[in-house]
Amino acid sequence: MSSAATAPPLVEARSRPRRPSTLTVYRWELRKLVAQKRTYLGFVLVCALPLIFVIVENIHERQGHRDNIFASQISQSGLATPVLMLLFLSVFMHHVVVSLVAGDIVANEDGNGTLKTILTRSVDRGQVYAAKLLAAFSYAACALFLSAAVATLAGVASWGFHSITTFSGTVVSAPKGLLLVFAANACFLIPLLTVVCIGVMLSTVTRNSAAAVVGTIGFIILVLIIGQIPGLESLHPYLLTDQFENWHGLLRTPTDWAPIGHSAWVCALYAVPSVVAGYLVFLRRDVAGG
Repeated sequence: MSSAATAPPLVEARSRPRRPSTLTVYRWELRKLVAQKRTYLGFVLVCALPLIFVIVENIHERQGHRDNIFASQISQSGLATPVLMLLFLSVFMHHVVVSLVAGDIVANEDGNGTLKTILTRSVDRGQVYAAKLLAAFSYAACALFLSAAVATLAGVASWGFHSITTFSGTVVSAPKGLLLVFAANACFLIPLLTVVCIGVMLSTVTRNSAAAVVGTIGFIILVLIIGQIPGLESLHPYLLTDQFENWHGLLRTPTDWAPIGHSAWVCALYAVPSVVAGYLVFLRRDVAGG
């Protein structure tokens, strides 16, 4: 009697679908990114710019760069190339590239009607949102380090793997310089991932890819403009765009950790509300109409 009584619950438990883990949902999102042309557009852009820069420098063989210490070393060490490219791309271009994916990652499925299918599966909405956010983070990191790798390889192939002088005027060995280059890119991830958080939030709220992408880029432009307005200098330490230079402290001797620590908590003031707002909207998303 006892075994017969317990049989129905066991059968019911076995027939109940097992909820996939967040890691599984994250892998689904990565596969979607791999299948989209937009993904490779960003990769091509961040790889093409360093190559174009190196080709132009080799053709013109210009001497006497004086705009900054790394530009003056362009033909002396290939490690100057990734630093110069980070100086250039960190102002705006990297943010455009990550916005293309972050602003599309939720809204695209909303527009195609596939979000309804995902949310009506045995998958928690929080899992889906977390997976999409992590996928956008992964794309941003891949684009950033891919650009750094291409710039480093192209620079070293053209001008050699030699020691380099930092912002402080200290000469560091080539191996240490290489480590500093990629550490600087890792620090730049702090504000870059903050832009991703804003893009994913707008993608969730607007339900429109174009609006989310333009909105994210427009926000960066707006903050850049605010930073140029006279009389607002006191706001500069708290503007997101000022955090785009947080990595400069790593290329000084001794290492200046203050701007990196400051950037971490200022970026959190932008990132955390964006993530929470997007998450709350996603939890309340009405999928009845698709």
